Amino acid sequence: MSMTDWSIPLKHILNCPVRIATMPVSDWNELTKQAASIWNANESSEHKSALPLTEGSRVEHNRKVWVVVGQDNHTVEALEIESEALQPTELELISWTVQLQGAQQKLSKLSASAVSESESFALKLSEWIQEQLESEKPSSSIPDSLTAGGKLFAEMIPFLLITEQPNTKQTAYTELEKLLRSFLADDILLLPLKNQEWLIWGPVSLLNDADSEFENDAQEDSIEDNLSSICLGLHEMLASEWIGECHLAVAHPISPAKAIVETTALLREAINLGRKFHVGTNIHLPWMLQLERLLNAIPEGQRSRYLEHSLKRSELFVEAEMLATLETFFALDCNVSETAKKLYIHRNTLLYRLDKLKQETGLDVRQFRDAVLVKIILLLYKVTKRN
Repeated sequence: MSMTDWSIPLKHILNCPVRIATMPVSDWNELTKQAASIWNANESSEHKSALPLTEGSRVEHNRKVWVVVGQDNHTVEALEIESEALQPTELELISWTVQLQGAQQKLSKLSASAVSESESFALKLSEWIQEQLESEKPSSSIPDSLTAGGKLFAEMIPFLLITEQPNTKQTAYTELEKLLRSFLADDILLLPLKNQEWLIWGPVSLLNDADSEFENDAQEDSIEDNLSSICLGLHEMLASEWIGECHLAVAHPISPAKAIVETTALLREAINLGRKFHVGTNIHLPWMLQLERLLNAIPEGQRSRYLEHSLKRSELFVEAEMLATLETFFALDCNVSETAKKLYIHRNTLLYRLDKLKQETGLDVRQFRDAVLVKIILLLYKVTKRN
């Protein structure tokens, strides 16, 4: 708010004339010399030739008081107030208010100047992305003014980070950017979206680094494994070095300039589905959530009726031991030997559990058709149990 804006209500509050006066610096110096008393001074008036030009400094003379609200090398801007009816404490309060406003304005300018060039660009691009996500007809490509000189036309790896800590957007950009540059590469793009939500773009060269960890050199056969490995390592670093509990999704490399809006929506959906169907999981991979995406599109009433019908056939589905067994069995692609090792049980013990499920439900998870039905039941049970 400008001085002119709040001088009007100040006039009504004080019930006396108030106006904004602009004078040359020489006139201010002369006024202070002639003043009968100088307020807010650190030295006695006889040792003072002119009042320092700082916001809130004031001088009283001929039943008027002038309070400095701004100055430059040539002029002084001051509140001119009819002071005859004002008490000393009221004058002190006016000076203090002006000083406070001046300090706030300086702090705002310092904060604005402290924003790095990369953060300034990121905020502009983030604002555009949010507008497109909320639009009924979003644009499919970034405007030329936001393509960073063509940098965003190259393929990059997109990540979406959602933290569990509030109020991190405004305070942690520099810290997070520094961490990402040290872990991923210098050539990254960090975009703060909603509060607690960050869109991260890393160089596609990260896949080559991750691919060296696999024995199979064919990148097309291991790209999703590589992306999963990168995402896992990034999550561990962020959880331990920066923000603690957080969720992270990753998608296939793509050009930000051509699909940044669609990619952001895809990653948001992946995290939402992962948090909904897989509580306790922090890494969310879109290509692993296709069945969850399909089930989520079914009306809730139909899902509940199907689950109610299925669970009437057996209580085995809701037993903790059976749930853990089936979850591990499906996670290991229905491999009996690997599941037994993972659960630290004998192979025959696992077979006994699967046979028991078949006897009581008629569903043999070693058969593809039945395995799909049981997988659907488990996913629907998770959602229904929490609701």
